[in-house]
Amino acid sequence: MSRKYFGTDGIRGRVGQPPMTPEFALKLGWAAGCVLAKTPAARVLVGKDTRRSGYMFESALEAGFAAAGVETYLLGPLPTPAVAYLTRALRAQAGVVISASHNLHFDNGVKFFSGSGDKLSDELEAEIEALLERDMVCVSPELMGRARRIEDAGGRYIEFCKGTFTNGSLRGLKLVVDCANGAAYKVAPAVFAELGADVTVIGNQPNGLNINEGCGSTHLEKLASVVRSQGADIGIGLDGDGDRCLLVTADGVAVDGDEILYVIARQRQQSGALRGPVIGTVMSNYGLEQALGELGIPFQRAAVGDRHVLEMLRNSNGLIGGETSGHTICLDRARTGDGIITALQVLQTMLAEAQPLSALVAGMRKLPQVLLNVPVSGKAKAILDQPDVGAAVRAAEHELSGRGRILLRASGTEPVIRVMVEAQDEISTRAAAEQLAGIVRRFAETVAQP
Repeated sequence: MSRKYFGTDGIRGRVGQPPMTPEFALKLGWAAGCVLAKTPAARVLVGKDTRRSGYMFESALEAGFAAAGVETYLLGPLPTPAVAYLTRALRAQAGVVISASHNLHFDNGVKFFSGSGDKLSDELEAEIEALLERDMVCVSPELMGRARRIEDAGGRYIEFCKGTFTNGSLRGLKLVVDCANGAAYKVAPAVFAELGADVTVIGNQPNGLNINEGCGSTHLEKLASVVRSQGADIGIGLDGDGDRCLLVTADGVAVDGDEILYVIARQRQQSGALRGPVIGTVMSNYGLEQALGELGIPFQRAAVGDRHVLEMLRNSNGLIGGETSGHTICLDRARTGDGIITALQVLQTMLAEAQPLSALVAGMRKLPQVLLNVPVSGKAKAILDQPDVGAAVRAAEHELSGRGRILLRASGTEPVIRVMVEAQDEISTRAAAEQLAGIVRRFAETVAQP
């Protein structure tokens, strides 16, 4: 089921979809419950991040599931990958995460997992969407579902994460962990501390409104400062729902998802465990492709989005994939992207090779990349289809031929067009990106709203 975003101002929704409301969440719970109730003793797990609106949507979904006769098990604040894992481990029919990932508190959304911890099948999605068009009909009182809380959900997930770390102990490593005031604020510090690390935690004081605000994987500045001041070996920046991870070296230099992919893929190759190609996205830096090529590791690009990366991994029998944003998938450890597990894989490599993070990423040289977001109020596709926009892109590609690349695409979660340019030097990269962004901005002001 697609993630749908809710904005308190009533106007921000996922591009092409209406804003999510409590009424919609209620009916979504009922519709999904009716489909799941075809299985005897059906039950669904519901987790969330720390957004204040999560309480409202949790109650609405719970009521909808009850009306359909489905049992609801409430997990409380837990990372998205924890819900996927527990859905499979507890043999539930589905898992639900209430979160808007790396967005600020005024957005929220709903994401479903199947009983295997994967996305719902297209057939189930179609059934649910068809029921959304019908009037709600509650089951009889004696058949209504109940809700209960799983008190040890966090502990179960902590043990699962620790089990993916095969080095034995993190003793001797000093870490700073930024939990983004989000879903991982309790479990992440516990995982690293229980494995023996000396852990300093920031971004672990959620108040319902400060999730991702100036912290976490989208804002590494404070993490870098604390790493330097504490003399830590590494900084770990998670996002609001805990499925992304970016890192900071001991001297405060940010390490993105492309570099993390390089470190993990190289380690898997050296251990003989790597199979298939490494999967990045159309946004992955060309330097990653070059570095993997030098190691003889094939590399393929998927469309942006973790579901596309995961689909290509499975189709190609691959093991490691991810996005520049830090959403990294290690299929030999988990079935979905997991920020905590990603960090553990890098820490394991540091210990195994007795190398700091800065040395591990030194084998990859990133090309200068400029990414500009151009706000749009009209249809992004209509803007991208403008002949003058296409001509400008072709001219820029000709100018950078053989030494860079260009990508224009509409965001799937924000009303913006992303303009990305990579080239050998910073000056030509910035100039090309700003020129293209200016052209897109001009048409964004003239194309009629939908």
